[in-house]
Amino acid sequence: MMLKMQNAFIEIAIRTMAEADLDEVLAIENDSFSLPWNRDHFLDELKSGYAFPLVAIEQEEAIVGYICPRLLLEEGHILNVAVRRDFRGRGVARLLVERVLDDCRAGGGTVVFLEVRQSNKVAIDLYRKIGFFATGRRRKYYENGEDAILMEYDFTDNEAGDAV
Repeated sequence: MMLKMQNAFIEIAIRTMAEADLDEVLAIENDSFSLPWNRDHFLDELKSGYAFPLVAIEQEEAIVGYICPRLLLEEGHILNVAVRRDFRGRGVARLLVERVLDDCRAGGGTVVFLEVRQSNKVAIDLYRKIGFFATGRRRKYYENGEDAILMEYDFTDNEAGDAV
């Protein structure tokens, strides 16, 4: 995938996350979240039979983003996604989410769920553009008491062109 960065194009590839990636992933995680996952959280995802964590890498092989999804039977769930600060707003998160949707569809998924902070308007707008829609709210879901917006991507609705 090619992304435009400061009047130049940069190649972004997506591959399966490996344990050797965790130092770079944790650096992004710690820079992105007030209550970040620790190494054990990511190790659990790498070992889970339902999880398929992915990383986005640039042409120099540096990790610029990651996503931690799961697929259990026909239901996908995006648990965690973040992009390195200097790559935000460039389409990396969109590439990661679209890859997860493709993988879930190929694995027999019919729906993908996620939670997002109600204050994260950039992420909410991105998810809506991709085809997710809000289905509810989890009150005081986050450590600071902030609500989470529940969002869903339904493959049937989106394939029929009925996405909101």
